[in-house]
Amino acid sequence: MREPTIDDVDALVGPATPHFAFQLRARVSELIAPLPADSPVRRHGEEQIDLLERLGHASSKAAEGGRESRGRLGWESLPSAAPADSPLPRKR
Repeated sequence: MREPTIDDVDALVGPATPHFAFQLRARVSELIAPLPADSPVRRHGEEQIDLLERLGHASSKAAEGGRESRGRLGWESLPSAAPADSPLPRKR
């Protein structure tokens, strides 16, 4: 089997949604596990694992676009109120 590439990691993470974030995190972990610690592909994979961890506790992967004010009428019903870069707090 050939060594994984950054494109391989991105192909797994690209279509990620909150619903499947933890399954994809596991697949990326398996993909990069045999790589040495100083591998750029491993470092990229670890960054994407962190994104998937946040996404699993979020409602959107949206990393672009403006943010709505939390004071906006109806804020609590917005489906993307917890993007991956600012997920909801974890329940303990």
